[in-house]
Amino acid sequence: MTPPDRRLFLAAAGLAAASTAGLAGCSNKPGLDMNKPKEPVTLPVGDVPEGGGVILKGKGYVVTQPKGGEYRAFNSTCPHAGCEVTSVAENKIICGCHNSQFNLDDGSVLQGPATSGLGKAKLEKDGDTLTVSG
Repeated sequence: MTPPDRRLFLAAAGLAAASTAGLAGCSNKPGLDMNKPKEPVTLPVGDVPEGGGVILKGKGYVVTQPKGGEYRAFNSTCPHAGCEVTSVAENKIICGCHNSQFNLDDGSVLQGPATSGLGKAKLEKDGDTLTVSG
């Protein structure tokens, strides 16, 4: 039996490295540093549409209004791959990286690949102002 060809070995090693890099790229996309503490954010209640929501891009939060006058806040980092969610539409919070979808009212998973929901954030309403914090 002859030893493996050097080119075959290098090709296999390169393929393994590329596969690992692809998986690593999926683990924490261009979202937020999940270990970095998030600063409180304020916004007017009028910025959050009824039956929809607003993503506070780069701030780490998504705020929703499932029903008139009822507000919710969640961590905007998708638990599947660390991407920041990209949109709120049709009563869902959607992550554009792999199309995970979350419930507008409680952040629970509606469609995977995410297997856990969005983390809840603290939300306070003072008059016409909402304050969201970790």
